[in-house]
Amino acid sequence: MKESVQNYYGEVLAHSDNLQTNACCTSDAPPAYMRDILSKIHDDVSSRYYGCGLVMPEALSGARILDLGSGAGRDCYALSALVGEQGSVVGVDMTPQQLAVANKHRDFHAQAFGFNKPNVTFIEGELEHLDKLDLAPNSFDVIISNCVINLCTDKAAVLKHAWHLLKEGGEFYFSDVYADRRIPTNLSQDPILYGECLSGAYYWNDFINAAKTAGFIDPRLVESSPITIENEQLEQRVGNIKFYSATYRLFKLAELEPACEDYGQAVIYNGGIAHHPDSFSLDGHHLIEKGRIFPVCGNTFRMLNESRFKPYFTFIGNFDNHFGIFPGCGTAIPFADELSAAANCC
Repeated sequence: MKESVQNYYGEVLAHSDNLQTNACCTSDAPPAYMRDILSKIHDDVSSRYYGCGLVMPEALSGARILDLGSGAGRDCYALSALVGEQGSVVGVDMTPQQLAVANKHRDFHAQAFGFNKPNVTFIEGELEHLDKLDLAPNSFDVIISNCVINLCTDKAAVLKHAWHLLKEGGEFYFSDVYADRRIPTNLSQDPILYGECLSGAYYWNDFINAAKTAGFIDPRLVESSPITIENEQLEQRVGNIKFYSATYRLFKLAELEPACEDYGQAVIYNGGIAHHPDSFSLDGHHLIEKGRIFPVCGNTFRMLNESRFKPYFTFIGNFDNHFGIFPGCGTAIPFADELSAAANCC
C-alpha cells in the first residue's frame, strides 16, 4: 500500500482536479485573513493541494511547526506566514515528486511574505519512521497534518512519534478522514479507495484509544463534517460505511486525566490572540467569550495554562479541592440513586 500511495500521489494525481472523490478536499471557506495568505501561494503548489480541513491553529507567532505529509507544501507555506520570520516550518513527505514542487518555490514564498530568507524546509521520509529522520525529540511547538494519517500503514506509530517530537505543552493539530466502523480487509487493499483517503481511514474509536495510548490522554474534537464521496461507483463499493472529515487537537501534557474532573476552576479570555478579538474556541464544546468567567474542568485548565495559550488568559482556582466529574462532560456517575437511575443508559 505504501508503494501504491507513492504512485498515486506522485504519478496519478498531477493536480487536485484528478481526485475521484471529495474526501481529500477542504469544503469550508477559510476565514478572511487566511484567504489573503492563500492567495499568495504559488499556483504550482496550490494546484497540488490534497487536504480535508484547515490546519491553521491559533497563536503561532514565532512557533516551530512540523507538517506530517506536507506534499507540495501548501500548508507549510501558509503556516510560514503565520509563524513569521522568527518561526520555522518543517515539512516531511515520502513522495519525491511532491517535494520537488515544494522545494522549487521556497524563495518565491519568502519574497511573497516579505522575509529575508525562507523559514520552511522539507525532508523526505516516512511518517511511520520519523525516529529515523534528523528531527530532535521535544523540539516542536505544534505538529500539523492534513488528510495524511489515513494513508499511513502504521497509524499508531505516527501518533507515538508525534508525541515524542512535541515539546511539553505542545499540540498535535490535524484533520483527517474517519469511518464509523472498521474497514473490511478487501476494501483496505483497494488502491483507489486507499489513495482517495477512504479505505485507510481510522475507525473513530480506534483512533481515540490509539491517541490515549500514545500519550495524548484527552483528545479534543474541534470540528467535523460528513464526507459524501460523490462518485457513484465508489459509493457502491464502500456500501453502508460512513466517512467523516474531522479536526482534532491533542495536547502533550503529562498530568492530563482520563476524564474531565471538576476542581472548581474557571478561566477568563483576555483577548490578544490574532484574528480572535472577541472569543477563543478551544474545541467544539469550549467557545470562550472575552471577559467572561468560564468554568472549566481540570484538563481544560491545564490545556490553557500549560501551553502557548497561557498569556491570553486569567486563571481562577487550583487543584486543591476535587468535586467529582465535571458536569456535562459526557461521563456520569455509574451508581444508581433516585436522581440518576432513570437518566443513565448502557
